[in-house]
Amino acid sequence: MRDFTAQRHSERLPARPFESLPVVAVLTTEHDRRSDWLRAGQALEHLLLVATAHGVRASLLHQPMEWPDLRRDLSLVPDLTGHAQMLIRLGYGPEGPATPRRAPDQVW
Repeated sequence: MRDFTAQRHSERLPARPFESLPVVAVLTTEHDRRSDWLRAGQALEHLLLVATAHGVRASLLHQPMEWPDLRRDLSLVPDLTGHAQMLIRLGYGPEGPATPRRAPDQVW
């Protein structure tokens, strides 16, 4: 697991155990229209909230989505049905640092 708080001195970080058998999920839609992208985003939001509630960590692997041939190969039945929208790695691991938040009076 990478720790982005190392401040460019990754050798100072001890190794930390992470899920040895993660699950990789493919979020797909039947079509590839803007409305499908919206529904995929909503489904991803739901997945991330449920995963968080159950202590499951998620990593979004978006790079394959940027190459048409790789994206096509991720579909369940390439060239026939379904369009891969996101590749997601799910597993258990140590809790990372909390995301910094602004005080309510600092937000307009």
